[in-house]
Amino acid sequence: MVVLALIGIGVMLALMFLRMPVSFALVTIGLLGSAMVIGFEPALSMVAADAYRQISSYGLSVVPLFVLMGQLAYRAGISGRLYTAAYDWIGSLPGGLAATSILASIGFSAVSGSNSATTATMGAVALPEMKRYKYDPGFAGASVAVGGTLGVVIPPSTALIIIAIQSEQSISRLFTAALVPGLIVGFVLVATAVVVSWRRPELGPPGPKVSWSARFRALTGVIEVVIVFVLVIGGLVFGWFTPTEAGAVGAFGILVTSLVTRQLTLRQAWSATVESLRISAMVLLLIAGAVMFGRFLSLTRLPFDLAEWAGGLAAPAIVVLLVVLAIYLIGGAFMDALGFLVISIPIFFPLVIALGFDPIWFTVVITLITTIGAISPPVGVNVFVVSAMDKTMDVVRVFKGTGYFYVGYAACIVLFIVFPGFITR
Repeated sequence: MVVLALIGIGVMLALMFLRMPVSFALVTIGLLGSAMVIGFEPALSMVAADAYRQISSYGLSVVPLFVLMGQLAYRAGISGRLYTAAYDWIGSLPGGLAATSILASIGFSAVSGSNSATTATMGAVALPEMKRYKYDPGFAGASVAVGGTLGVVIPPSTALIIIAIQSEQSISRLFTAALVPGLIVGFVLVATAVVVSWRRPELGPPGPKVSWSARFRALTGVIEVVIVFVLVIGGLVFGWFTPTEAGAVGAFGILVTSLVTRQLTLRQAWSATVESLRISAMVLLLIAGAVMFGRFLSLTRLPFDLAEWAGGLAAPAIVVLLVVLAIYLIGGAFMDALGFLVISIPIFFPLVIALGFDPIWFTVVITLITTIGAISPPVGVNVFVVSAMDKTMDVVRVFKGTGYFYVGYAACIVLFIVFPGFITR
């Protein structure tokens, strides 16, 4: 049975290599693999029931609501106001525009939940400015791509929602646990941009200084983001809302404030709704595929055999954990972070829990590690998004530019492994 599971995983990876969508590959292998174990008709009935039960659950209604919140925020021009506010405060520092891009990405991640969406949105605002101030193209593109990685770490993260549903964890607890680590990583990346530019001024010269009165005026443009974020995350932390209610409150808050202030038209609101439905359908299909694939692996007993094997090893649990984390680092470099997380959770989650590690801590750490793949060759999706937006930013140069930020990311991950209390507080 274990051999069958390994063959199934290999065929699934081959299908994705041939550019079959991740969700379709999961559904195909999950159904065919289960059929080989228990027969086609029982497998069809089983996976259909599992998929329907998962997709029709009330808990999944949180996905379209948080997606809608991000789409409304994007069309209301919140990204531009976040960038302006961040620029007025830190733009005059060495590498100030690069640091501004990352700082604004922290704010937009709080209403986006996606790394590629954050990259594309902030890139449209930040790249022309950095080009105007003669920033090194590789460093400029890298700062936007790196800032975008925060979209799957800082709540409300679509990746965290899917992992929570897949591994039967509390979405509220995951959001609460990921908030502080996400902010720490974000500010470390901001500091990295400033320090690198201070040591190598040709990469990112400082921008013009801004008066204190202008700085405080710029903060008025981000009031709605702060209010919605505090309301949504605060409501989850203090138990005022369920995750679904928090998503509804966030989407409604962005909609009302943007319509009242005339930053959003009804046509834009309709476009945001249509795009949210498209993205939500994609996410739901991905979850259905993950359920089918996970059921196939359970039938082969691969996750349980892997956990038993690890439990019998003479090596310390931390060594096994580091091997698993290395797999996530490599996997994230070859696949989209969300896709790899969905595929790997059924395999490694039971193993790590059997070794005695906290499930919420493990979820946040692997999300951080896997999202590094979004800026790593060969399939760093954020880098390709940046290069597609500005043809002068060669993919190779942007990949080289992201190298400046790896040390900061690595330091944060070591910090969270050595001091897990930052996550499990």
